[in-house]
Amino acid sequence: MSDTPAPVQSMGATNVTFASGAVSGEGIITRVERMPSGAVVVVDETPFHPVDHTWPDQPGDAGELSSGDEHVAVTEAVMAAVSDAGEFALGAGIPVKRGVEGWTWLVAHRLDREAPDWLAKGTEVRLEVDARRRAGLSRGHTACHLASLALDLAVADLWRKDPGTDALGSPDFERRANQTSRIDEDGSVDEYRLGKSLRKAGFDTETFAGSLAEREDAINAKLAEWVASGGASRIEVDGPSIIDRRRWRCELPEGEAVILCGGTHVASLSEFSSISVSLDVSDPQLLVMKTSVTSAVA
Repeated sequence: MSDTPAPVQSMGATNVTFASGAVSGEGIITRVERMPSGAVVVVDETPFHPVDHTWPDQPGDAGELSSGDEHVAVTEAVMAAVSDAGEFALGAGIPVKRGVEGWTWLVAHRLDREAPDWLAKGTEVRLEVDARRRAGLSRGHTACHLASLALDLAVADLWRKDPGTDALGSPDFERRANQTSRIDEDGSVDEYRLGKSLRKAGFDTETFAGSLAEREDAINAKLAEWVASGGASRIEVDGPSIIDRRRWRCELPEGEAVILCGGTHVASLSEFSSISVSLDVSDPQLLVMKTSVTSAVA
């Protein structure tokens, strides 16, 4: 008899339905794990959008799991992964890049308590996302992308070298300079490096800083034009699992913008009453762009 342990059979990757706009669904519990701050529950299919451990711009969905008359709150959905050898890892503790062979990728539903007895492997549960919060985050994420495209347009004349192009064909300031992005309900905050490396790449940071108000006005004028267009917005998916590639597609007067994105988005720009940004270079090495949304949805 061999002393080599038999390989652990891995479960399938979690299927997700949030890309279609779903905020509720049913699934079968495949795993319950105890964690220092409470349990996490993995289900075979979920409408919950998880925070991404590699680029945590959009927070994970919150909501509720239930079965019959039993209910438990989900504080946040997070990415998880389990290796073929059975190692379970959660969020920032995942030691490998997304999609690496030998690991199965999951959505875990974080609880703020130990799992009650009824939350057990094999149990069918109802999953309900906090729809109001999801809608606010979706507006914030779509507005964030629109603001970055408008920013690229507004600073296009400041490049002396070709930095590559964005989804609308403008010089891609966003890709070259963005260092952090945080999506909030009905807004976002993005930070961009304005230091030596960007100047070497051919961007005129001095002229930018001296014309900040003009650039901000141009961005807000473009955002107003796009909101008025009421263009369609949607998520295109390559497959049902959490690691299948997803793209945000949006119809704009300049053409269709397509950006790789794992977040959630509005279905139409008519869901916005307005989108506006403010630019801040209090630190000459850093641009902070704050995006704010006024919803057209009651």
